[in-house]
Amino acid sequence: MKVRVRGLMCTIAPMSLSPGNPLAQPSTLPFQLPDFAALTPEFAREALEAGIAAEESEWEEIATSEEQASVENTLVALERAGELLDRSAMTAFTMASSVGGDAWDAIEAEFMPKMAAHSDKLWLDERLYARLTSLERARGLLNLDPETDWLLSEYLRQFRENGIQLGGEDRERLKELNAEIATAETEFSQRATKAIENAAVSLSGDELAGLDEDARAALASSAREREQDGHLLTFLSPSQQPALARLTSPAARRRVLESSLARGWGDDGATDTREVILRLARLRAERAKLLGHPDHATVIAAEGTAKSSAAVAERLAQLAPAAARNAAREAEELAALKAETDGGEFEPADWVFYEEKLRAKKFAIDDDVLKPYLELGAVIEDGVFFAANRLYGLTFTEREDLAGYAPEVRVWEVREEDGTPLGLFLGDFYARKGKRGGAWMHNLVEQSSLLGTGPVIMNNLNVTKPAEGEPTLLTWDEVRTCFHEFGHALHGLLSDARYPSLEGTNVPRDFVEFPSQVNEMWMVNREVVENYARHHETGEPLPAELVDRLVDMGTFGQGFATSEYLAAALLDQAWHRLAPEDVPSGVEEVEAFEARALGEVGLDNPLVPPRYRSAYFSHAFGGGYDANYYSYIWSEVMDADTVDWFKNEGAMTREDGSSDGGLNREAGEHFRRTLLGRGNTRDPLESYREFRGRDPEIAPLLARRGLN
Repeated sequence: MKVRVRGLMCTIAPMSLSPGNPLAQPSTLPFQLPDFAALTPEFAREALEAGIAAEESEWEEIATSEEQASVENTLVALERAGELLDRSAMTAFTMASSVGGDAWDAIEAEFMPKMAAHSDKLWLDERLYARLTSLERARGLLNLDPETDWLLSEYLRQFRENGIQLGGEDRERLKELNAEIATAETEFSQRATKAIENAAVSLSGDELAGLDEDARAALASSAREREQDGHLLTFLSPSQQPALARLTSPAARRRVLESSLARGWGDDGATDTREVILRLARLRAERAKLLGHPDHATVIAAEGTAKSSAAVAERLAQLAPAAARNAAREAEELAALKAETDGGEFEPADWVFYEEKLRAKKFAIDDDVLKPYLELGAVIEDGVFFAANRLYGLTFTEREDLAGYAPEVRVWEVREEDGTPLGLFLGDFYARKGKRGGAWMHNLVEQSSLLGTGPVIMNNLNVTKPAEGEPTLLTWDEVRTCFHEFGHALHGLLSDARYPSLEGTNVPRDFVEFPSQVNEMWMVNREVVENYARHHETGEPLPAELVDRLVDMGTFGQGFATSEYLAAALLDQAWHRLAPEDVPSGVEEVEAFEARALGEVGLDNPLVPPRYRSAYFSHAFGGGYDANYYSYIWSEVMDADTVDWFKNEGAMTREDGSSDGGLNREAGEHFRRTLLGRGNTRDPLESYREFRGRDPEIAPLLARRGLN
């Protein structure tokens, strides 16, 4: 349970805010969709200030109540508090991450430390804690329903984990650390975003060889949008860039990868993140020590389903050697393929290019073959939505009368099978200047039966926008991202929680990736892929033999994929298992620390850079996934085990005798009822056990990644 800023009991009167401020009251648009057209940075700043003051006033009212603590006047009151701040924060920080620019960056930089101080007002309030502990003592007499009982446990856990036991100077130092950490995370995030923009590479002449006309037109459009000439290749967050699979010029590939890997390492003072990394590592380590833990990784693991950093280390160590061996074997095969036509040495920038060639050689399939069949709109509506309909009965109707914060944002109303309105889904699929890199899901409005609110969920991607009038054709990896992020969206849309702090994705970080990873399975379900993979010009379906090859690719390339991921996960752990005194002191030591950490686990293969190097590792240093990047592989154990369930126990036989692979309402309803809809209304592992009938097993993951 993260600190929440929500509820419907704000004591601030509308007149406290400027006339016309769209955040003053809940939006009158469907499902309280924010009125982005009326929003300005000034309105957001004003509403955030008023929202902080309002929620603190509400907390004070709860804390000073002369009534004996009860579920209604304490637990429920805490859940209802913060309506104005909740609405304002979700909207303002959406603008900061998806629109950006100086004005929104300034608001983020100003309010992140204020929000940290605001959180401390809650978690360090002994009066509120006393009221909760009185409920804890009376638990046997209160006859609490299971969700309310779990809510009480979660509040008590959060108070204890956030320092309620500290006193005097330690408590004041904790407040300082929390504010400094929030400031540093925001600084890292903004520097990393600028680094992505600055790393863009201008290509010309022979450097464009290998790119088709659509890709060249998109790069020309990117250059024009940034008021430049020629063709501009903009970057995604990870080290490897999709264009590396197609650029035939070794020099161009080398330039692109070198620019990607150099982000944040000091070539540009405005985007140098090294000092921020050291500051954050030291601050987090000091905070952990103050709270009685040996390091920050221990704090984070205890909050998740892993429970201990030793368990995390054991899991990563179990996987790393086999992944490294597989990557080494793949490198030999790729180098041999290069030697057939090019006598030059096999380099890191060659990997993605020759892997794509090898895929085409082995399976007669590559992105150039697939892309004409993978149009963005069809992937979303005829693929992602189609699978959700077959599994959960959901229908999606585009609402062109509703607008997002940018012209490209699309809005769909989501309904249940019987026509009951469920919520809204917004898709912001294109990259733009100022937008954070990567892909993510977040809530604009959270589901809660207590508050009477339905979910408003966003997915953000960073697909290169094509030239005007041209279709948006995706790579196979981008299709995977669409399904992955919508798995998060389903976790929010299908939430059935009474209390907002327990809804949907408010689960431990090492559980939250599980539903999104499961949703990736439907991209290769035969019925689904045949529905969305149609040629954007002719409407012809992707040939059946190509569908077969997609399914048959199995563990191809998993040595590289697993190694680059594990390298990043282990880097994250290495930085966050340091004691304060062990954090390097100079920025020149950051690169050496990274090299040492990778060398110690055998993942220092120069041909396989980490998925994220330290200097642009926003998961670890931008806030949210610090010491938690292991979550993806931890969740994938449950994911692979769940995919096995869908394909076996959950599957039904079609009329033609074939299996539907689990794509049916009965299987979907079981997954929804036992797990997706439960959110954090109970221990998520309890939900998994109800769904699967047992604890997760690792064997399916080892088979999937070729590690057994």
